[in-house]
Amino acid sequence: MAWTYDLVAWLVSFGQWKAWGRAAIPRLRGRRVLELAHGPGHLLVAMRDAGFAPVGLDLSPQMGKLARARLHRGGVLAPPLVRARAQTLPFRAGSFDSVVSTFPTEFIVDLATLKEVARVIGREGRAVIVPGVVFSASLPARLLEWLYTVTGQQEPEPPGMASALAEAGLTLERERERMGMAEALIAVATKK
Repeated sequence: MAWTYDLVAWLVSFGQWKAWGRAAIPRLRGRRVLELAHGPGHLLVAMRDAGFAPVGLDLSPQMGKLARARLHRGGVLAPPLVRARAQTLPFRAGSFDSVVSTFPTEFIVDLATLKEVARVIGREGRAVIVPGVVFSASLPARLLEWLYTVTGQQEPEPPGMASALAEAGLTLERERERMGMAEALIAVATKK
């Protein structure tokens, strides 16, 4: 069902999904960035356009196909995409300045994932996670909040994220950025 991702994301965010994800970009450090669960590749293109050298990782071959096509359309002939699990990243220690993940599933609070994130970011690196949004009180926002509740996605931050980050050796700072009818929640984690 990867081919429906863009339409569903647009519908459940009233067109704000990509903007919410891009909230991570100003918080990235360095040039080399790994995106975990790159999905259809929108953030990879935005990071490349912002001057970063992103690498995308996703387990889904269908998402890899969508991202590859999007990057090809953007002029990237050899997209840096890897198919692998976040719990066993196929990169050497300190390979990246930053790791980013937007609207991730439960894999992001898996201790194995967070230990791998801590391993692949350099000493001055950081992990930036946009786990969700908090809606304002407008009627469209309340409708979206209801939809998120019905689908079980109401929690803006995965339970246990702070403690899992700490156990992986990462210090968490929480930020919010107002974007239209919602505030993007942004977790910025650095090595202790």
